[in-house]
Amino acid sequence: MGTKTIRLDDDVYEHIKSKKRDDETFSDAVARLTEDWSLLELVESYTDEQAERHRQLLERSAEAAATNREALLERLGHEQE
Repeated sequence: MGTKTIRLDDDVYEHIKSKKRDDETFSDAVARLTEDWSLLELVESYTDEQAERHRQLLERSAEAAATNREALLERLGHEQE
């Protein structure tokens, strides 16, 4: 793998430097900070089993939030609709 020399404005250099982790080279930091990914790529990598597990966890989370909200409203003396 070869290398290239590039010119950066001081503010861009300082920004990268501030985001660079101690164990990273500047090349590593630039690669990490400019890496493109999408949620679609993540979803496409799910197996059917993983997707179903994720759906179940989301449903449980929503149910728990509703229960907690109802309990809080009751403690505050608000009528539930």
